[in-house]
Amino acid sequence: MGFEEVKRAFPDRDAKVMAIINQKGGVGKSTTAVNLSAALGENKKKCLVIDLDPQGNTTSGYGIEKEELEYDVYDALLQDYPIEKLIGDTVEPNVFVIPATIQLAGAEIELVSAMARESILKSILDPVKNKFDYVFIDCPPSLGLLTINALVAADSLLIPIQCEFYALEGVTKLLESMKMVKARLNPDLDVFGVVMTMYDARTTLSKQVVEEVTKYFGRKVFKTIIPRNVKLSEAPSHGLPITMYAHVSKGSLAYMKLAKEVTRRG
Repeated sequence: MGFEEVKRAFPDRDAKVMAIINQKGGVGKSTTAVNLSAALGENKKKCLVIDLDPQGNTTSGYGIEKEELEYDVYDALLQDYPIEKLIGDTVEPNVFVIPATIQLAGAEIELVSAMARESILKSILDPVKNKFDYVFIDCPPSLGLLTINALVAADSLLIPIQCEFYALEGVTKLLESMKMVKARLNPDLDVFGVVMTMYDARTTLSKQVVEEVTKYFGRKVFKTIIPRNVKLSEAPSHGLPITMYAHVSKGSLAYMKLAKEVTRRG
């Protein structure tokens, strides 16, 4: 079912807009964007995933060939291209993607001179978001203007943290940025949850990191922990979410469990 069919077939709903964010790279942001949305889709939740990272890992993670795209999220942000025309369906019938390509890399510079530069994403997202239960924004690993746009457009943050040394490095700066945006531009912004990723039960370090992050964030930390899993690493190269690539793998079961936890939190 394409987006036009969704518009006609389903009433408006109260969308939850989450920025998946961590200024560190390689912590599982795109993996979480793809696989959490797919798991929610399997539970009949309508999801929109916005790829705001010039690397486009979420785009390719859903099997979209970036080289074949004529338009992407850059065109909506800076060229007034209608966002509805960018919303494409995926292999998961309940999940839709607004793709990104390397073209987005120039957006940070171009946004500097744009009018209302911090709220462009919010203004173009508002007319379409309420056709979805969840909108996930996969942020780049930086705190530049693209990420600020995500923070202004979002209701809350979903923070993946890798179970490795220096896990909390940079998180303080991220939370300071959140507080700044909350004070000046988006008073309702808050942390929805923290998800621990790449957990290795064989190591003491992973367990120590979970304990440290839980002390820092308390109940914001999800009980579901995403393990290191070969199938999770392989799935993007096949352009499939883990729920389709290896449905009964540990990675798939973890994201299905996380999806239920996300739903319970409201």
